[in-house]
Amino acid sequence: MKKRFTEEQIIAILKEAESGLSAREVCRRYGISDHLLYLAEEIRRIGSI
Repeated sequence: MKKRFTEEQIIAILKEAESGLSAREVCRRYGISDHLLYLAEEIRRIGSI
C-alpha cells in the first residue's frame, strides 16, 4: 500500500497544527480527517514519530 504522506510531511502538518491554526483548517488544507490528525498527534506524543 502506498502512503499518501511521507514522515517529513506528517511532521510538517503537525507543526502547522501546533502553530495555532485550527485543526479544521489544517485538515481542510491537506484533505485529511480530524480523526487522522488526532491519531498522528497521539503517535507523535508517544514518540513514534
